[in-house]
Amino acid sequence: MANIPGRKFLHNLVERRALLFQLVRRDFQQRFVGSAAGWLWGVIHPLVLLLSWTFVFQVCLKTRLPGVEHYTIFLFCGFLPWLLFQETVQRSAGALLDHSNLITKTMFPAEVVPVSIFLSSLINHLIGLGLAVIAVAIVLRQVSPMIVFLPVYMFLVGLFAVGLAWIVASLNVYLRDTAQVINVVLTLWFWMTPIFISEQQVPKKFRFVIDANPLSLVVRAYRDRLMTDRWPDVAELAILAGYGITAFVLGGLFFRHLKRGFADVL
Repeated sequence: MANIPGRKFLHNLVERRALLFQLVRRDFQQRFVGSAAGWLWGVIHPLVLLLSWTFVFQVCLKTRLPGVEHYTIFLFCGFLPWLLFQETVQRSAGALLDHSNLITKTMFPAEVVPVSIFLSSLINHLIGLGLAVIAVAIVLRQVSPMIVFLPVYMFLVGLFAVGLAWIVASLNVYLRDTAQVINVVLTLWFWMTPIFISEQQVPKKFRFVIDANPLSLVVRAYRDRLMTDRWPDVAELAILAGYGITAFVLGGLFFRHLKRGFADVL
């Protein structure tokens, strides 16, 4: 009898892993269903954005950053982690409404939906990261061994993004304006993250915005790991871990509290 709770826990764990796998596969396939190019659109879209921004900022506005020789590579490396974070949070906002039929009719673990969206976005992220490594190898003629640390940053971004995704997804069940609000917040957040510029270009009186922004640390880390041989900063990793774990725990508790009324509202 003593083994029954343990067996039940393992059974539930295996079931959730299988469900999560199915959700990730379904989400990734549905994003490109009926498309001739399929998953390639996940690569084409960020590349078109990158080329557009490069044309505007470097060709038209003649943007030159101190110490940055290859602006396009600099921009691409900084844009990658932001896109992973943005997709997870933005797409999670309305995800529970999309799965309302499952949530209201079955004992469906709704908390796995934002996790599946992160993992689905991570697939595109890895494809983009592969392109970035190839671009750095061709343009800078190097492949930094420090890229082996990038999975650590992906994991911490995942904790932070999923934690926030749980909050916005559960709020959107009760307040349908949440999805619109988060779009505005993410737009502002995007421009408050040093993706187009270096941190040194931010005026000192506004530097606190950069220091308080965890995505600034991630953007800097991606550029350092991909473009230089610098080792990860332990203090920065600790700060990112603090942000990620805090968001993940608080988001999970928030989601768990609001989850009780999902079936009635949906």
